[in-house]
Amino acid sequence: MDENVPHVQAKFFTKQKHAAVPDSPFSVPSNVSTTELGDLINGLLGDNRGAGRQQFDFLIDGEFLRVTLEKHLHDKGISLETVVEIEYVERHPAPEPENSLLHDDWVSCLQGNGQYILSGCYDNTTRLWTSDGKSLMTIPAHTAPVASVSWIKCDDRESSFITGSHDQTVHIWQWDRQKNEVDCMCICRGHAGSVQCVAVDAGCQRFCSGSWDKMLKLWSADITQCEGDNNEDEEQTEKPIKRKKMSGSKLQTRVPMLTLSGHSEAVSAVEFIDSCEVCTASWDHTIRLWDLEHAVQKTLLQGSKVFFDVSYSSLNRQIVAASADRHLRLYDPRSSDGSIVKSSFTSHTGWVVGVAWSPTNQWEFISGSHDQVMKLWDTRSPKAPLFDMSGHEGKILAVDWSIPDLMLSGAADNQLKIFKSKSNNRT
Repeated sequence: MDENVPHVQAKFFTKQKHAAVPDSPFSVPSNVSTTELGDLINGLLGDNRGAGRQQFDFLIDGEFLRVTLEKHLHDKGISLETVVEIEYVERHPAPEPENSLLHDDWVSCLQGNGQYILSGCYDNTTRLWTSDGKSLMTIPAHTAPVASVSWIKCDDRESSFITGSHDQTVHIWQWDRQKNEVDCMCICRGHAGSVQCVAVDAGCQRFCSGSWDKMLKLWSADITQCEGDNNEDEEQTEKPIKRKKMSGSKLQTRVPMLTLSGHSEAVSAVEFIDSCEVCTASWDHTIRLWDLEHAVQKTLLQGSKVFFDVSYSSLNRQIVAASADRHLRLYDPRSSDGSIVKSSFTSHTGWVVGVAWSPTNQWEFISGSHDQVMKLWDTRSPKAPLFDMSGHEGKILAVDWSIPDLMLSGAADNQLKIFKSKSNNRT
């Protein structure tokens, strides 16, 4: 060890009690990296035994250490003379490729729920899979590519979902898991352009759709609702499939409960913040928050490029947005200066078109890009992703992290890829 290297007084702490060390200050060389700090912690734990060595990440003031200690302190304007408090957490294990599910065309949208996965495809079909990759059903759902899918419910009593398409409609489906049959309950009409995105509220009573027609629409998600719906001939639908029969050979047509205008280009993403507030992203370079109860726009966040996707986390109540400028941005919709970007995440080399928060970890999210790579991020490490997940041979079109231990991506190589997340729920 070079005795000429200045030393720093450091106190180490962790919220993971099984890995705690004494909180007295240690003198460490200022040029140490996370590797040397990991050696120190393992030594203090008495676990420096090669294969038994634990991997740790280190944080100073809530940000991961990604350079030498000296450079980090210099960049943050922290004096080497101070006692530096360094938090450490177990390092996230690398996600592992689990499965690759082949489709007949581009995989444009997907969503998991428990033991099942929905995927939408450019061949006009929707597919049902088990989470371990077994194909359950291919549904000829629309007359044009399926651009959006979302589960309504998927529990022991009832399974239902919605699909939105370039054919300007949203279909509401009921799935009998015992018989493995689906019924089309009704067709939602009202959009004058491709239905790019759909989202169901937490109560499973309503859903929103966003379209190329620039409109946001609110619909009832009640599959038992009949009042006020019109009937149309089943022959108007696209392909023969087992469907719910209403009034003989008639299918229901449902109309929207509410239409909200304000975007000047296509609505590319929609997310419920709570039962009365919705967030949308658009090709018009804006993210907007809407009050559904009063049918008004609440907040406008202005960007510089097209926004392709947004994801809201109920754990940290923040929004992360994916953009055509290759960046991801973090917003806090509660703050009075909500338009201020809290953090930017830069690593992708192509349009970032998909983003999804972890359902169990307030710090982590995934992103997918036209650069064919899905990335795992931690908001405490804005300068670099935790891991890159490669394997696609075409641009990624959608990602999903609805199932806690599975990260999903769909792409233009006709593949739905599943990565296993071995999360240690680090805090």
